[in-house]
Amino acid sequence: MNRIDAAFRRLRKERRAGFIAYLTAGDPSPAMTVPLVRALEANGADIVELGVPFSDPLADGVVNQRAAERALRRGTTLGGVLGMVRRIRERSEIPIVLFTYLNPVHAYGFDRFAADAARAGVDGALFLDLPPEEARGCAAVLAARGVRRIVLIAPTTPPERARRIARQARGFIYCVSRTGVTGEGGALDPGLAARVRALKRAACAPVAVGFGISTPAQVAATARAADAVVVGSALVREIERGGAPADLIGRVGAKARRLSAPLRRGGGRADGRQGG
Repeated sequence: MNRIDAAFRRLRKERRAGFIAYLTAGDPSPAMTVPLVRALEANGADIVELGVPFSDPLADGVVNQRAAERALRRGTTLGGVLGMVRRIRERSEIPIVLFTYLNPVHAYGFDRFAADAARAGVDGALFLDLPPEEARGCAAVLAARGVRRIVLIAPTTPPERARRIARQARGFIYCVSRTGVTGEGGALDPGLAARVRALKRAACAPVAVGFGISTPAQVAATARAADAVVVGSALVREIERGGAPADLIGRVGAKARRLSAPLRRGGGRADGRQGG
């Protein structure tokens, strides 16, 4: 069974929402990514998203843009990210999703990417700038390798289009919590729960909510509607602070532990159910 599917099956049994932690691969250095992922797993992460650094990350806020710049300066490539996943797999079975723009994948070759990602141990891929109308062929190539194509649905997406996209979902649906780019935002959208319910009616995949979630209170509030909560910029900002490797890893782990604490205390869907 795909590790993402297995994770959500376990979360259903535990009657709680999952914690999905994001970091940019190669930030602050390629050598640090594997120990950072291990720290996230040890401190509450159920799934890890690895961002593939790209020179023009239009959907990312300034924190993640700077992380991509740091990773690129350290020579991080898509092939290098797959190598990191292989090293993670030496000691961990945590589900891994690659969060990427299309340009690095096209440069690498899509068929080659699908094959190498599957061999490395990647469980899912989210292409930030892949139009749904052009996704069918890509999804088929990934599916043949056992890699889930995660779909992204924004709050500005018209309802009928959102339903069509949701029906394409495998693994989980990434529901964007608010308009704009990634980053640490303010109050949650009061219409978020209704949007999540609509997506659940349209598809059988779990719904994860991310963008702008940066406090334990926001994690707890989001988990009342969603099957999983995605936190990225709050963790990436901790990495940006720098410091000695052991200190940095400890701080990121502690941050993940604080943010995931509401879920470990039994926080989850208000109805106790998940899709999938």
